[in-house]
Amino acid sequence: MINRELIDVFSEIAREKNVDRSELGSIIEQLFLHLVERDRGDSSNCSVIVNLDKGELEIYAERDIVDDLMDPVLEITLEEALKLAPGENFQVGDSFVEVIDPTIFGRRLVTAAKQFFSQRLQDVEKRYVYEDYSQRIGEIVIGTVRQMQRDNIYINIDQAELLMPRVEQIITERHRRGDTLRAVVKSVEVTPRGPEIIISRTDNHFLYKLFEMEVPEIEDGIIDIQAIARQPGDRSKIIVRSNDRRIDPVGACVGMRGSRIQAIVRELNNEKIDIVNYSEQPEVLISRALSPATPLDLYIDEDDKYCVALFNDDELEFAIGRGGVNINLASRITNYRIDAFGKKEYDRNQKQQTTPLAEIPDFKPAKAKLLDDAGIVTVSDLLNADEKEILAIDGFGEKTLEDVFNLVANYVEANNEEEVKEEVNVEQLLDDLKEQESVSGESATEEKPADDQKTEKEEDNQSETTAEETPITEGELTLEEKSK
Repeated sequence: MINRELIDVFSEIAREKNVDRSELGSIIEQLFLHLVERDRGDSSNCSVIVNLDKGELEIYAERDIVDDLMDPVLEITLEEALKLAPGENFQVGDSFVEVIDPTIFGRRLVTAAKQFFSQRLQDVEKRYVYEDYSQRIGEIVIGTVRQMQRDNIYINIDQAELLMPRVEQIITERHRRGDTLRAVVKSVEVTPRGPEIIISRTDNHFLYKLFEMEVPEIEDGIIDIQAIARQPGDRSKIIVRSNDRRIDPVGACVGMRGSRIQAIVRELNNEKIDIVNYSEQPEVLISRALSPATPLDLYIDEDDKYCVALFNDDELEFAIGRGGVNINLASRITNYRIDAFGKKEYDRNQKQQTTPLAEIPDFKPAKAKLLDDAGIVTVSDLLNADEKEILAIDGFGEKTLEDVFNLVANYVEANNEEEVKEEVNVEQLLDDLKEQESVSGESATEEKPADDQKTEKEEDNQSETTAEETPITEGELTLEEKSK
C-alpha cells in the first residue's frame, strides 16, 4: 500500500488542472504501470488498483509457476513461490500473485514518474479543451488578450488559449494586452501542440450572434435572419423576415431610438449596418438591398440571376459605394449579379446598342447586308450573336469577323469620348453664364427667399454626408415613422 499523503498530492495537482477524479485514477494507474515497466522491462502481467477515497494503491504482478525458470518477470519457480507464500498448496502451472511494494522504486524512477504524470495531465487538459470548444463552435466567447505575435492575437479563457489570425480581425480595430475581446468560435483543430481554437470577428456568424443577443425576437424565432453580407469594419447588410405580421422585423432589430442596433454598431467599431426587410419579389428585395441609393428602374434576368439597376446620375456614387462596397454587398446578399448605371450612361449605351450596323462609319454595306439577311441588324444583335453562327455566313471568315468587331468597338469608344466632351462643354457653358450674370449684376438669388438659396451642389453634398454618416437606412426610416 502507498501512503495516503502521496495520493492527496496527486489529487491536489489534478484539482488545480481541473481534472476529473475518475480521470485522475486512470492516470495514477498508468503512472505506476509505467514505473513497473521502467523497473522490470515488462508490465503486461501487472495491474494497479487505486482507491482515491481511502488514499490507497495496490500493485499486483501475476506470474506462472514453472519448474525451469525462463523469464523471471513473467515466471516463478515452485520453490520460490512456496517460500514467498508459506502454507499455500501451489503446483506447477498455477498462477502466483505478487504484491509489489511501491517503495522499491528508486529516486530516479520517481523523477521520471513525475514527468510522466505532468505530461499525462497536460494531455488530459488538452483533450478537455478540445471536447469543450468543439461543442461551442458558432458561440460567442469573451476572453482577455494575452499577447500579439506576427499579427496574430492570442486570447486566454480559463485554461484555454484561443487564436485570432489577422484575416479574422476587423482591420480598423487595434488591440492591446489586457483588453477584453468578444468573438465567435469558428473552428477547432487538433495539432501536435494541442487543440488550435480559431475565433473570428469578421465571420458573418459573429454578426448573426450579436443580433441574436440584442434582439429577443430573433432568439425566439419570431424574426429570421435570411442572409448576411459583410465588408468587416466598413459596411454590412442583413436581410430579416418576420414570422408574425404584427411585428416589423426592421423596427425590432433597430430597437427603441436605435438602442439595439447601436449596441451592435459599437461592438463592431462603428461598422455601418443596413437592415433589409425581406420580400419574395426580386425587384423589391434588390431595391431595398441597394440602400442608401434608390434605383429608378431595375431590369432583371431571372434565369441568369442578373440585374441592371438604373439610378439618377447624382445617386450612382451612393449605389456603388466606396470601392464598390455597397453594390457588392447587395449582390452577395440577394444572389444577383448587379450592375449599376447612371441614367445618362444607360441611355447612351441603349442608343449605341440599337444603332444599325449599316450606319456605322466604314462598315461595308455588303457585309451589313449579309448580316442583315442573317437577322443581325444592330450593334446589340452582333454582340449577342454566336461566333459560330456568324462564321457560317458566306463571306465571313475569322479575319472578317475580327475586323467587324473592331469597327463596332471603335464606334462605341468614339461615341463615349464624344459624350464626355459634350458634358464638359455643357458644364463650361454653365460656368460662363454664371460669370456673365455676376458681371452684369443680374442676380436671381436676390428675388428668392433665404431658404431657397441653396444650390443643387450644396444639397447633394448634404445628402451624401447624411448617407455616409447614418449606419442604418431602412431601419431608421421605420423607427422615425413609429415615433411620429
